[in-house]
Amino acid sequence: MKICIIGAGSPYTPELIERLADRKSSLPVSEISLMDIDEKRLEIIWAFSVRYAARLSYDVNITKTLCRKEAIVDSRFIITQIRVGGNSARITDEKIPLSMGLIGQETTGAGGFAKALRTIPVMLDIADDVARLAPDSWIINYTNPTGIIAEAVLKHSKANIAALCAGGLFARDWVAKVLNVSPECVRYDYAGLNHLSFSYNITVNGRFLSAEEFLLAAKEIGSVDISVSKKLGALPSPYLQYYYHKSKKLKEALAAKQTRGEEVMVLEKEIFRLFSDPDVKIKPEILKKRGGGGYSEVACTTMEALYNNVDSTIIVNVPNAGVFHFLPDDAVIEVPCIVNSSGIKPITQSTPPKSVSGLITSVKTYESLTVVASVKKCRETAYLALLSHPLVGEADIAEELLDRLLKVNEGYWFERLG
Repeated sequence: MKICIIGAGSPYTPELIERLADRKSSLPVSEISLMDIDEKRLEIIWAFSVRYAARLSYDVNITKTLCRKEAIVDSRFIITQIRVGGNSARITDEKIPLSMGLIGQETTGAGGFAKALRTIPVMLDIADDVARLAPDSWIINYTNPTGIIAEAVLKHSKANIAALCAGGLFARDWVAKVLNVSPECVRYDYAGLNHLSFSYNITVNGRFLSAEEFLLAAKEIGSVDISVSKKLGALPSPYLQYYYHKSKKLKEALAAKQTRGEEVMVLEKEIFRLFSDPDVKIKPEILKKRGGGGYSEVACTTMEALYNNVDSTIIVNVPNAGVFHFLPDDAVIEVPCIVNSSGIKPITQSTPPKSVSGLITSVKTYESLTVVASVKKCRETAYLALLSHPLVGEADIAEELLDRLLKVNEGYWFERLG
């Protein structure tokens, strides 16, 4: 079996190599094709991956290419982890909203909007290549914002896609930690969108958490006050800090010496310096500061289920298809699904707390409008998407914000807006 990684110049690639090595009996991969448009980063990651695989006693042929089509041909799974515009574009996504008194964040609000508009056209090109060159294969997507990417690909291509995020495991891990139980013992209903999700009706070995146990788990979130979780009756994603503590987070961001993107750029410089050292054969400790760890677990579990036809419950971004009555059927949600070789099927969840359905609906409206704006290259729809987002929501601000985002992103699809 061949697997390819598009955006393999990412520092996340070694984690994938490690997890694939752990599961070589259930995922018998003969070739891992690394593809990236950045030749220098690709060469560094490829060389380290070869050394790392040898250190792990993982007998696999790791190849590299700058040609996307070459990577896709004959691949059973196509892992996508691209960042259109690189970290410099991320920094702009953060700084422009902040300069206007808005949250500037990679996937949430105006920053996530700009990232989506840059990324959707590229992901649709990839999906078209996959549908044509490897129609029975699956895209395993970690490119953010993954929920919006999933909606674009599912509505506007014929490719199979599993759009994933490690965030669905957070509640499991919080509860397992505070109660000192195996993560497999923890179950819960889960509702929402990528980076806007809620875990509720939580049980351990079939027993509902006590009020005290629930609060212990809520305390683990850290970024969202436990009183919010208590009142909601659900554990929110850490990204809900930008909604429930908006003024606080904005104040912190404005006071910070660097944006997160600037911090990441500095971290990656050191990470790639270490990767470049031929004597380095294990993952550098500094990778833990980069964030995003854990996604390879979900990716490999999904590939195992699809490849081996073993029913697995995995949280995936899929069309709503009646799971939640307050959203359109074709709106992509993040929800537990049964995954096997026949595909990905959402599992009906109990109705989420009323206090969260309005926020989910509002942000879903923004997401769907963003997809339309991208596909139709429509400036008016792009404006309406920003106007619909709870973290923007003001007409004058949305107009100026869009103008500034269009200007700074000349050279991407923005310049073709009518």
